[in-house]
Amino acid sequence: MLGHRKVWSVVLNVLIGKPGKSRVLRLGAQAAVLTAVVGGTVAFVNQDTDVDLTVDGRTAMVSEDADTVGELLAARGIRLGARDVVAPSPAAKIEDGDDVVVRYARQLEVSVDGKTQTYWTTELTVDSALRALGIRADGARLSASRSLPLGRQGLALVVTTPKKVTLVADGKRAKVTTTAPTVGDLLTEQGLTLGKDDKLSVLQSTPTVKGLVVAVTRIDKKTVTKTEKVSYATKSVKSAKLYKGEKKVVTEGVQGSRKATYAVVLADGKVVSKKLVDATVTKKPVTQVVQVGTKARPASSSGGGGGGSVAGADSLNWAALAQCESGGNPSIVSSNGLYHGLYQFSVSTWRAVGGSGLPSQASSSEQTYRAKLLYKRAGAGQWPHCGPRLFT
Repeated sequence: MLGHRKVWSVVLNVLIGKPGKSRVLRLGAQAAVLTAVVGGTVAFVNQDTDVDLTVDGRTAMVSEDADTVGELLAARGIRLGARDVVAPSPAAKIEDGDDVVVRYARQLEVSVDGKTQTYWTTELTVDSALRALGIRADGARLSASRSLPLGRQGLALVVTTPKKVTLVADGKRAKVTTTAPTVGDLLTEQGLTLGKDDKLSVLQSTPTVKGLVVAVTRIDKKTVTKTEKVSYATKSVKSAKLYKGEKKVVTEGVQGSRKATYAVVLADGKVVSKKLVDATVTKKPVTQVVQVGTKARPASSSGGGGGGSVAGADSLNWAALAQCESGGNPSIVSSNGLYHGLYQFSVSTWRAVGGSGLPSQASSSEQTYRAKLLYKRAGAGQWPHCGPRLFT
């Protein structure tokens, strides 16, 4: 095939011609040569091949002096990498009207529920790439639109598949299916807003995984002021007018009041913290004064009756009660070791009425005196079975 330079060289040589020819002959020859040259030029142009070239989905009709796909690509300045594809193959012959398709490979980094893998694909959209790679993403949330074109620069794609998690908030416990990638996204998806003091059982950045339990605790901080009672103190003073073991209240105690302010913290409506921050006494309490006897008791005869004098109790039949409770034995102890003496005192009751040591080790008169004090305080009901004997 003649190049353009050679063609025009022939034209020039013919036009110049040889000396000695007539002008008419020269013009005739020139016309013939020009016709031949023009016809040759048309033949030269028509040797280009017209094909439809599609590169990454964009199609254009191109004409190139090429016999193969490889020559066509070279003529168009298209260089293919190891992962790029072309159809037909570079060695394939081409003719007018053929279709040549080029797909460049692009890198696709896919993270599925936190597990990342890198792929190379010649697909042109996110959706077609996932299908071509066999990545099941039905119902999943993607970080990019499925229809997004994949540029040659590649893409990092996050895929979150649906998972069942448990959400506990505002008094409700619900199982939800979510494609939210993190706990923070889950809260947004469910329309839950955290207050500045609210607590979350896991970090908001925690990935959502199957079976995850997320608990929201609502924290409420407030100040509470209320009126409270103030307990009175008790003061004991010795009195020589009272026998040892006797007590007498000479000034009744009276409770006071105060206005107290607390800083209170509530978690889901329940108080978890309460701190006194201020208190003002609005009414002072009155101290209770109790006289405690120091006078020694006169000695009395042993046995079930007698003992120290206790107004309102001396006239009762204490001997009958002692006989019923213990058979009149001042040193007897019950089989379980809990009850002692004439009136079967427990140690705690004995001490409550001023006794010391064990009841079964005290004298009969001491035991009777303590029994009278107990009667004055609690009545005959202290001896459920034998108490009625006091009135015989």
